[in-house]
Amino acid sequence: MTENNRAIPFRIKLADVVIRIEPMYDYMKEYCQEYITEEQAAFAVRTEPEDIAFERERSRREAEREGSPVMEFSDAYLETLAVYRQIAERLPMLDTLLFHGSVIAVDGMGYLFTAKSGTGKSTHTRLWRERFGNRAVMVNDDKPLLKVTEDSVIAYGTPWDGKHRLSTNCSVPLKAICILTRSEENHIEEISPGEAYQMLLQQTYRPKNGAFMLQTLELIDRVMKNIRFYRLGCNMSPEAARVAFEGMNGDKTED
Repeated sequence: MTENNRAIPFRIKLADVVIRIEPMYDYMKEYCQEYITEEQAAFAVRTEPEDIAFERERSRREAEREGSPVMEFSDAYLETLAVYRQIAERLPMLDTLLFHGSVIAVDGMGYLFTAKSGTGKSTHTRLWRERFGNRAVMVNDDKPLLKVTEDSVIAYGTPWDGKHRLSTNCSVPLKAICILTRSEENHIEEISPGEAYQMLLQQTYRPKNGAFMLQTLELIDRVMKNIRFYRLGCNMSPEAARVAFEGMNGDKTED
């Protein structure tokens, strides 16, 4: 692909950071439409054919490892993955992590559910939306950003929001992180940061750059100091939303 037939660059704002995107395909701008801005960029990312090839090979290896059919994705879609990977690589130096999980807000406070793929994060947050109605806002259903300060964590929406494309261009203080598991009965208990550490590390994007990875570990340590952690055993019944909410709010009723 020559320079002349690349797509037009544009800028997006994620977690209060403006990024210039220099894509190959027009679909990239459509994918990020809700986050476009005219503000000055802090840094730029640019995709090349080798980035697309890397994402295709990575998708193939993941499918084979999981025993799933190998999907044929378009170059334009694979470019969205390449862009998110470049952004996630840089953001730790701006005190921001890209996390794999589903964040929903109720009454302006965010709750992050994380688990191994296929456990039911999206199903559980759907139960919250059904229970709390207009009080609930879907921040991001797959890859939210977490901006980590010395004493707080703020969750942000991103365009990378899962197969159901559920996100909102907003930010909310994060109240709790909950590890979701399957169970015949709904139950929730608080766990120590140490018990949550391995899952935090697995679900956080880990940069290849050594200095950026060290900063990522520092940010995870800050998250552990500022956020409470829970483990939810969930049977995906509507009652699970009540159990989870009350468990993370000191048994306070939602009414």
